[in-house]
Amino acid sequence: MKNLLSIFFLFSLVSCMPKNSFIPTLTQNDLWLFNGSNLNDWERTDFAGKGEVMIDENGSLVLEMGAELSGVHWKGEPLPVVNYEIHFKAKRTMGSDFFCGLTFPFKQSHATLILGGWGGSLIGISSIDDFDASENETGDAYIFEDNQWYDIRLRVTDSEISVWINEEQVIDCEVEGRKVAMRFGEIEMSVPLGICTYATTGVIREVLLKRI
Repeated sequence: MKNLLSIFFLFSLVSCMPKNSFIPTLTQNDLWLFNGSNLNDWERTDFAGKGEVMIDENGSLVLEMGAELSGVHWKGEPLPVVNYEIHFKAKRTMGSDFFCGLTFPFKQSHATLILGGWGGSLIGISSIDDFDASENETGDAYIFEDNQWYDIRLRVTDSEISVWINEEQVIDCEVEGRKVAMRFGEIEMSVPLGICTYATTGVIREVLLKRI
């Protein structure tokens, strides 16, 4: 009976994943945040001038270009605030600003990982000690090609925030004793966990949280 239930669980998991997706080995510490079939645990964020938000035929989350910010935020079960990783795939299909602004929890606060800001190449964390991604040590240039998928991994611990793009570590920031907070403005509507774009169309898939 146990084997039968295990097979049924695996079949259910596979059937709700996006087409052509890679399914990693899951443990009890893993949680699919976006399953490719619905937004039941998410809410469209009511940004002024927002673009459309939809799930396409491939099971990807599409955040269409708006006047400024467009996105969704988490309304599901409470999530860890330290000692976790978020894995996902993202690509830009139109525009020249950030195609993914991932707002994430850090202890009693939040911050945002920016991918492709300021003309399409800025990466970084907003904000560290009240300095935005373009002003603190996490800021860097990364050349993103349109319509190309990128594997993103964010790791948050008590003392560090780290980011990898396609298995290359691009951010390793020590934050113990420092102020980690959101940039002031509409982006604050993305808490506790949110994904947004700025005047750009971004596509997201396979969003997985791992407790570490």
